Amino acid sequence: MASLEEANVLTNNRTNKRQTLPLLFLKKSLAILLLLVIWELVPRLGLVEVAFFPPFSDVVQAWLQLLESGELFSHIGSSLFRSLIGFSLALILAIPLGLIVGWYKTAAEILTPLLEIFRNTAALAILPVFILLLGIGESSKISIVMYACVWPVLLNTVSAVKGVDPLLIKSARSMGLSSFRLFQKVVLPASVPTIFTGIRLAGASSILVLIAAEMVGASSGLGYLINYAQLNFEIPKMYAGIITISLVGVMINWLLTSLERYFSSWKHS
Repeated sequence: MASLEEANVLTNNRTNKRQTLPLLFLKKSLAILLLLVIWELVPRLGLVEVAFFPPFSDVVQAWLQLLESGELFSHIGSSLFRSLIGFSLALILAIPLGLIVGWYKTAAEILTPLLEIFRNTAALAILPVFILLLGIGESSKISIVMYACVWPVLLNTVSAVKGVDPLLIKSARSMGLSSFRLFQKVVLPASVPTIFTGIRLAGASSILVLIAAEMVGASSGLGYLINYAQLNFEIPKMYAGIITISLVGVMINWLLTSLERYFSSWKHS
């Protein structure tokens, strides 16, 4: 009898959850829907110049045309390739370096002044340097993405290691763990959430910086698409490229958030 009642309660909970999902989705998307409605109405009511700010439906039409022609996929692929390579190289460099600086005081004392100088130098400010040294090809774009992504990952990794609860470290040492095992079993797992915060920031930077670099000198990519459309006064296509960047950024953030939950599942259990 009790099991039957529990089953009924569970069924009712699932039904209520299904009923609330549309309402939850509506609440989360209400602001976006309102923005799109305003975007559609403001140009049509003559409140702004249509040539510079077309209705959202015109932008959607231009976006679909880019999609059907395959041009959009080509530009997305070029941008994602450059972004992924620069982002991956940044992780390979920044995470080990951040762990070393955060764990070893001597390394921190030696490297911190130099790191402070470079981290306060904006990536786009030294873009001309990368172009002078590496040209306007793929190398300069990948390098500027790598430079922009290194700092959020590096700084968050250092902060994560230094922020590990000292009681955890003392408890682990009292159990006779070696320095390596202590780092592997205590410090590294406790640092994962903060490290992933830096990785998510770097993911956003990898797209934003790359778009600016592609506007300066490129023959493909979303930045090139936006700049080319603006110069040729294809304004709906320009806005379509901007929306695509937003969608790509949301997808990257969702992917990195999912990876964070996977690698720090102990925290959510």
